[in-house]
Amino acid sequence: MNILDTIIKRKKEEISISKSRVPVEELKNSPFFNRQTLSLKESLKNKSGIIAEFKRQSPSKGIINDKISPLEVVSAYENFGAGGISILTDKDFFGGSFEDVLSVRNSINIPILRKDFMIDEYQFYEAKSIGADVVLLIAACLSVKQVQEFTELSHELGLEVLLEIHSEEELKHINSKIDLVGINNRNLKDFKVDLQHSVNLKNQLPNGILSVAESGIYTVEDYNYLKEKGFDGFLMGEYFMKSENPIKTFENFIKII
Repeated sequence: MNILDTIIKRKKEEISISKSRVPVEELKNSPFFNRQTLSLKESLKNKSGIIAEFKRQSPSKGIINDKISPLEVVSAYENFGAGGISILTDKDFFGGSFEDVLSVRNSINIPILRKDFMIDEYQFYEAKSIGADVVLLIAACLSVKQVQEFTELSHELGLEVLLEIHSEEELKHINSKIDLVGINNRNLKDFKVDLQHSVNLKNQLPNGILSVAESGIYTVEDYNYLKEKGFDGFLMGEYFMKSENPIKTFENFIKII
């Protein structure tokens, strides 16, 4: 069993518990549920293109930064020109929580991506209830039909969809309603990073769809290389979060690019 299989197994257990504790109708009564969402597609066009991620830990790297608050980090990300914010809500493997989103939602005015392993309709109501604007669908753990159905549900709730792919086989998960396609430079099954593989996939995307390079972007050179190859967005977390001062690191990065 690879790490993705392990995560999904645990995620199914979590969802079952959440459903028994908080029914969908209760989620619909949350303060953020009727909030007008923000468009990541539009924000990426108008800003740096960077979706800056708040990330405490990961299965491959362990603890990255567990000493700085979400509000302190993401407010600075917005101030220095991030086009969007990605926040991990998986607890067991990434150290995230809903509270990380809730604690910043009223303080920033750029889109928030709920980054998690979305495998059940219930999770989309959760995302809406905590103030997310965008959800991540990972092709590696969903069928083509599930991607279609989850995309439709997301749009019904006013959420945009970032579909993440890793291989040519997963190109078939793309449908005409997907808002953005993310190409993960890191293979979720073995965690190897290959920027050229991502570029090859980028060249096979449908015309006109916004593309996001995800993970494994560690230098200005990586960013510039991917930008030159036509990527519209860049999801970056570890590069900033692993530094002693993520805010200063982000500020300096923006100045250079």
